[in-house]
Amino acid sequence: MKLAIIGGGGFRVPLIYGALLEKRPFDEVVLHDVDPGRLARIAQVLDGQAAEHGHKLPFRTTTDLDDALEGAGFVFTAIRVGGLEGRTIDEGVPLDHGVLGQETTGPGGICFALRATPTMLDLAERVTRSAPDAWLVNFTNPAGMVTEALQQVLGDRAIGICDTPSALCRRVAAALNQPPERLDFDYFGLNHLGWLKGVRDATGDRLPELLAGAPDFEEARLFGTEWLRSLGMVPNEYLSYFYFADQAVANLGEKPRGAYLLEQQHGFYAASEETPHEAVQHWRATKDERDRTYMAEARNGHDGHSHADDEPGGYEAEALAVVEAITQDTGAVRILNVANRSALPFLDEHAVVEVPCFVGRAGPRPLAVGPVPDHARALIETIKGVERATIEAATTGSTALAVKALALHPLVPSVDAARAIFAGYRERLPALEERFA
Repeated sequence: MKLAIIGGGGFRVPLIYGALLEKRPFDEVVLHDVDPGRLARIAQVLDGQAAEHGHKLPFRTTTDLDDALEGAGFVFTAIRVGGLEGRTIDEGVPLDHGVLGQETTGPGGICFALRATPTMLDLAERVTRSAPDAWLVNFTNPAGMVTEALQQVLGDRAIGICDTPSALCRRVAAALNQPPERLDFDYFGLNHLGWLKGVRDATGDRLPELLAGAPDFEEARLFGTEWLRSLGMVPNEYLSYFYFADQAVANLGEKPRGAYLLEQQHGFYAASEETPHEAVQHWRATKDERDRTYMAEARNGHDGHSHADDEPGGYEAEALAVVEAITQDTGAVRILNVANRSALPFLDEHAVVEVPCFVGRAGPRPLAVGPVPDHARALIETIKGVERATIEAATTGSTALAVKALALHPLVPSVDAARAIFAGYRERLPALEERFA
């Protein structure tokens, strides 16, 4: 079975290859990227990983998209249209107006989706021609919004993944001194906008007991136990940008994370003369530094610390869990971004949501969520409206819809602010200016 990784020169591709070396579910792996230099650099790292592991899972690289896709059983997509340079603009323009600048949440996520959606829709059309039976597993952010756009072409064969819900569930399980596989997690929402409302074992829901005590896990430090008790739930860490928006804006300062990563990764990609052993060591050191600063702007002042560097798995583990569940028909339950069907009854069937799914040979089937608190429902409905206005703006090139999407977002204070932010994006992003002429 063939795996095509679109965005194969991306910095996190070695995480996927490392997981593949352990699982080996594919006999052909093809890395595609539009930048041959980035592909060559990542290939050095993968060669170094294979040497450390003692055997190599064969892979090849290509800049020909149809070649990469031809006959693939699975397609992993992790692309960044506009590169990290684009991310710095996504995040920097709103900050100029005192509004949150973050990759997936708020105006930054909207601008990212405006650029990414047309490219991803073109990719989906190419998949239908070159790999009509493939499952497309999407990592490209904003994952929920992009997956909803992809499903317009690929239907249920487009699946969005994110590792933040499963990481949250693992931390809560550890706080309960239970292995996560022995617990059922009632999680619901949209990508980067979800809540854990129940954790059940044979005795019933353990979450009230956990919150009544003095829990010591990442989200308790990030949000504060008092706020978790008020909600009666544990929010996804990205909800800190809503609950503590003013602090996040202040903590971001003048250099948002995209600018930091651009500077950091430039050094890694520029060092192309290294041996495979040196390349994998350099990549690992760069990754460790990156992990230590993950969501630092949200954690500052909340007695939190980055957890990205000390937890198992990641989005690569989530992707391979989906592959295993489909190919082996395991019936595993995974939290995924899929068409709603009736999981959240207040949304229509085509709305992409992030909920637990039963996953087997026929793909993921979302499980019913049950009652949702009014405040969470209201925020989900609002953000879903923002997402759909963004997708329509991206596909039509409508400035009015792009401004509408920005203005409807709860983190944008006014229509005038939305207009000013979009004008800033158009000024600094030539491709956006061209599309929204």
